[in-house]
Amino acid sequence: MSKQDQLNSQLAELESRFRERLRSELAEMAALAVQLQSSDSPKPGLLTDLRDRLHKLAGSAGTFGYAELGSRCRELEQQVQGELAREHSDHKALDALAIATQHLHVLLQRTTAATHQAQTLSTAPRQEAAGRHIGLLIEEQRLAQQMSKTLTSFGYQVSLFRRQAELTSKRHQLDALIVDTSPHGYNMLLQAPFAERGEHAPPLLVISSQDNFISRLQAVRAGADGFFTKPVDLPSLESRLERCFNTHQGGAFRVLIVDDDTELAARYQLILSSNDMLVDTASDPNLLLEKMHKFMPDVVLMDISMPDYSGPELAQVIRLNDDWLRVPIVYLSAETNAERQMDALLKAGDDFITKPISDSALVTTVYARAQRARMVSEALARDSLTGLLKHADIKEQVDIEIERARRCEQPMAVAMIDIDHFKSVNDQYGHAFGDNVIRALSNLLRQRLRKVDRLGRYGGEEFVAVLPNCNTTDAWLILEEIREAFNALQFSTDQHTFCCSFSAGISGCEEPEWDCEELLDKADRQLYRAKHAGRNRICSTTRDPNED
Repeated sequence: MSKQDQLNSQLAELESRFRERLRSELAEMAALAVQLQSSDSPKPGLLTDLRDRLHKLAGSAGTFGYAELGSRCRELEQQVQGELAREHSDHKALDALAIATQHLHVLLQRTTAATHQAQTLSTAPRQEAAGRHIGLLIEEQRLAQQMSKTLTSFGYQVSLFRRQAELTSKRHQLDALIVDTSPHGYNMLLQAPFAERGEHAPPLLVISSQDNFISRLQAVRAGADGFFTKPVDLPSLESRLERCFNTHQGGAFRVLIVDDDTELAARYQLILSSNDMLVDTASDPNLLLEKMHKFMPDVVLMDISMPDYSGPELAQVIRLNDDWLRVPIVYLSAETNAERQMDALLKAGDDFITKPISDSALVTTVYARAQRARMVSEALARDSLTGLLKHADIKEQVDIEIERARRCEQPMAVAMIDIDHFKSVNDQYGHAFGDNVIRALSNLLRQRLRKVDRLGRYGGEEFVAVLPNCNTTDAWLILEEIREAFNALQFSTDQHTFCCSFSAGISGCEEPEWDCEELLDKADRQLYRAKHAGRNRICSTTRDPNED
């Protein structure tokens, strides 16, 4: 059985369970309707119970394919709400309401639940930098060669094209395309092969000699993912290129569903899980905080109406923790009153989805919210110049990996990296070019280190790399290769071309009682040894600085 067939089979099983629940729910509501008819003055609790049951079915029935039944439940819910607002009961209205409630089972009998074919988002598999093929359509030879050399240093495979016709036959082999529009203007982007770019076309970065709003607008209309003016900031361009590739770098999005309707929550979980999201559910609000701590969701889907608690109340409880202020909370409810929806949003919510919701709309809404939330979260945790973790965050990663190394009895290494003579770069070429050097090294480290490694800007021109399951000898070999690649990078000003180097110190988690500060201190001492030995070299606790 294929994955799609298996998913549809699971959905059919959920819908069968829901139909059985419907029969039970409708029978119980019919009993409440009989009590309404036999009571001269019905208790408010009776009407409230009926309203809550109708509200719940109004939200879930349509999702499971019983659209007519869901719509009718919503109409009756509004009628009950109107009766609750009256000072004196309208017996004729109550009788009509009771009869209509008793006839809901007729809609169930004549309705067959719609067959749902689960939809999945199409996402291309993520490649490492070494496997990515970048096409450059740049007529200016000097810029083309400089960009090709830089991107090759970062581990990309690069192909140069001088004319659009040369590109046409190769476009399907490229993972990204960088185009200089300066010679011919933006009309070239309206011609083949650019005019044939589909929904899943590879990233397109545009280079222009025009730095104005219209140029950017034309680039956007052509489907550009990045825009750069001449002279091109190559480290920034590479950083944008990497960001285009790494939409899913942080792993699957994590979604927490808070809903007392277990069948509906199970359906949402199944649909989102089939689209490569990690999903957990919380039907008991008392376990909500524990779930938040353990699961660390990117998005929370929150039902508004639950027994004993409301969704906005639970959302406000979540917002009491500063660490969860970044997590978007999306309300799910059959509530259609715009004023009540706005009131809920003002109480700690970020979005409102009206039930029933289609599978595709659910996936698209959650995916967009999770993606944006993760981007914001990463931006807050990362250095604005380099995109690397900040000082406090990289130290936290050192602590985490030390604990993992102890638990798994595996090696780990920490490296302190510092750009040589960086003050001279700033003094001679200016701080803007100094920033380019910092970005270039951060991009190179990010490209050449493993995805399991952690990298942060420790301060100024100093970086920290954390390498799990890696001894100091292997760490030295990895950083030595990066050091040689960084030496080969050329940085250009209007009048000069210059190169830079870095020194590094490496320490390993050799003693069980060592903590973060001790490990960083050992690495810092090795960095000092490298500087003292002449710079442009790497020292470790197991290697002499004068060794080749």
